[in-house]
Amino acid sequence: MINIFKPAPHTSRLESNKVDEVYKRLRLQVFLGIFIGYAGYYLLRKNFAFAIPYLQEEGFSKTELGFVLAAVSIAYGFSKFIMGMISDRCNPRYFLATGLILSAIVNIIFVSVPWITSSVTIMFIFMFMNGWFQGMGWPPCGRTMAHWFSISERGTKMSIWNVAHNVGGGILAPLVTLGMIIFVTWKSAFFFPAIIALIIAFLVLFLVRDTPQSNGLPPIEEYRNDYPEHGFKGQEEELTVKEILFKYVLNNKFLWYIAIANVFVYFVRYGVVDWAPTYLTEAKGFSPEDSRWSYFLYEYAGIPGTILCGWISDKFFRSRRAPAGVLFMAGVLIAVLVYWLNPAGHPLIDNVALISIGFLIYGPVMLIGLQAIDLAPKKAAGTAAGLTGFFGYIGGSAFANAIMGLVVDKFDWTGGFIMLVLSCVLSIVFLAFTWNAGKSVEHLQTKGENYNV
Repeated sequence: MINIFKPAPHTSRLESNKVDEVYKRLRLQVFLGIFIGYAGYYLLRKNFAFAIPYLQEEGFSKTELGFVLAAVSIAYGFSKFIMGMISDRCNPRYFLATGLILSAIVNIIFVSVPWITSSVTIMFIFMFMNGWFQGMGWPPCGRTMAHWFSISERGTKMSIWNVAHNVGGGILAPLVTLGMIIFVTWKSAFFFPAIIALIIAFLVLFLVRDTPQSNGLPPIEEYRNDYPEHGFKGQEEELTVKEILFKYVLNNKFLWYIAIANVFVYFVRYGVVDWAPTYLTEAKGFSPEDSRWSYFLYEYAGIPGTILCGWISDKFFRSRRAPAGVLFMAGVLIAVLVYWLNPAGHPLIDNVALISIGFLIYGPVMLIGLQAIDLAPKKAAGTAAGLTGFFGYIGGSAFANAIMGLVVDKFDWTGGFIMLVLSCVLSIVFLAFTWNAGKSVEHLQTKGENYNV
């Protein structure tokens, strides 16, 4: 492997009077780096959804375009798991930037060569490549969060970081509109955000750092005197792939429960957002421009919702993630029913329902990834989150992309919404199986005698 991808070596400790100042500065710097970087990934994640109405005009069916849309999710699911294992043994600074650069290049090529968008198969291949490189985004960010933020603060801090994808995903809609105004082509939905993403990749290289120890700082638990009730032995030691998989990930039943829950959470998330421009124009009478602004509002509503959900899990449920997830998914169920059953001609109600789904759905999305990190050692954080992501994208997002198009073609939007409602219910059931799982901070140790590092 290229040397720059290897974890940065530990350096000698800074003088004690400098630790606090440097730690605070680097925590903010690193946080900004992974926030901006992950937002950049979302400038390139869902561009194809905005191209669907234009590609339909060229003769492609919803089933065909849903198949292409699923390519990103299929590739992303496999990549997130595999890249999660790789990222646990890599420097996140370079790993995060490389994936973003490669994804941008694929998006630019996708619309630069005319024959690519003339075939479903070729479009699928390119979207698959894009999804694969997109899988290099979350794992290094998860690894970074595990090293720079301790468990009792992680729910709130990670919820703030997690809104990066709302920022990136939400700003995509105005960028698409701006690009179409400037370049007068729907293809700008791909190359215009990609140019911005390349600039962001260089900001990532400037801001992100590996572990605190590689910067002469103590581990985060020592710095904040914040030790989990049940620490993992050898927390700061690098683990082999075999140890990560078979000792800490695959034999953890709670990780499997939240991975299955993630299938249904992601089905709702992408079943709603990826088809929102099409559903609103076809079933509710929205113009393409109005539907893009509704998409924008959906994404940005997730910002306060995600932060609130993470804060509730820390403060009210003492870092237990499942109760907050169940609460928010129950709200999603109600909002999906309103979004579906509201008759056409009432755009305000449609937008309120869609915004409510956006406000509520991203909290559970974030909590499942966070709970995976809580349930594994820091050196296995990327793999644990990758497992849940694999299930979410392969079983949830890809299914939503491909099957929603097929079902709507066969049974109209009623069939699609029946699947969304059932997914809400099943997500609640599997999240409830982990109600008391995780590392509660109720009995956090005031000293780290029993926490092996």
